[in-house]
Amino acid sequence: MNFISAWGGWGLGVVPTIIAFLFVLTIVVFFHELGHFWVARRCGVRVEVFSIGFGRELLGFSDRHGTRWKLCAIPLGGYVKFFGDADAASRPDFETAGAMSETERSQSFFHKTLGQRAAIVAAGPIANFILAIVIFTAVFSLFGKPTTAPRVDTIVAESAAEAAGFKSGDLVLSIDGRSIDNFSDMQRIVASSAGRALAIVVDRDGRRTELTATPAVFEFKDRFGGTHRIGRLGISKSTQPGDVEMRRYDPFTAAWMGMQETWFVISTTLSYIGGIFMGTQSADQLGGPIRIAQVAGEAAQIGFSTLMGFAALISVSIGLLNLFPIPLLDGGHLVFYAVEAIRGRPMSERAQETAFRIGFIMVMTLMIFATWNDLRGPIGMIFGKLVG
Repeated sequence: MNFISAWGGWGLGVVPTIIAFLFVLTIVVFFHELGHFWVARRCGVRVEVFSIGFGRELLGFSDRHGTRWKLCAIPLGGYVKFFGDADAASRPDFETAGAMSETERSQSFFHKTLGQRAAIVAAGPIANFILAIVIFTAVFSLFGKPTTAPRVDTIVAESAAEAAGFKSGDLVLSIDGRSIDNFSDMQRIVASSAGRALAIVVDRDGRRTELTATPAVFEFKDRFGGTHRIGRLGISKSTQPGDVEMRRYDPFTAAWMGMQETWFVISTTLSYIGGIFMGTQSADQLGGPIRIAQVAGEAAQIGFSTLMGFAALISVSIGLLNLFPIPLLDGGHLVFYAVEAIRGRPMSERAQETAFRIGFIMVMTLMIFATWNDLRGPIGMIFGKLVG
């Protein structure tokens, strides 16, 4: 039995997959930490360490400002350590902070104003969103975006589309008042609207026709074992030469599309997380480093533009994840600052220490759960082959 082939995408080549994964993760982590670094320096904070990865240092150098830039052995993240931090998680060193001289206080993150600290912390996720917009803009303007006209080809019998009165050749113009430019726009709206009535306007032989369609709930499992629930109309797209093209956009249009694409990823992710708490979505869609590595490898095989598009998606996801109100993450720090703004003084040292411990447990639990989701599909496949 070929063990590697049981891992699906890993069979594409372990080394290329790892290289693609590290390429994507390094770019995303670097810009996240660069956001923190850049704003901190503008606020007069001394930055002691800028690290890509954790653990033992592999490569590094110190700049003229005393910052140690380094690449470490475990490439699953990174951090920026400010003067006055107790560790890489930016926990304040209360004992050291209390004994600082006036000059040291002026360079300490702990002693900056509430607004400055909040700006430094928020800069990381914001940098991720900006990076995603820049990548999407570059891809859409330099490589283009494959587009298919939102024209109906075939209609599945007894489907939601048939019940709504769709006909072959209909060109979808708008859905719920939103202009539709290509088939993927329509797919996105339909996929997120299962069970909800949609007002659809189509061009039928040169005449505008209004239809009302309610996408049916369609449930399927991906190759990782994750369950997905989406809306489906039951139509296929046109593949006629005039309806399919690779369209490149001018930089301004591409930038606007990049912002729209970034917002779509954010809104879809938040909707999915809300669905988990409401019980309408399955948490087995959450993926960890193994799944990211596999998809990165597959994207790299398709082409550089696809790999960069995937990097943009990961950048948005990491930026959004870091804004979650979990102690240890950027969002947790922002919650501390919000409490400080309300109370007029920081949370006690004991309260912060307790919160950081809880946050560490929450983050580790999330990582273990996501990694288990990554492994369930391959483990099930291997077990099936062993007993089959």
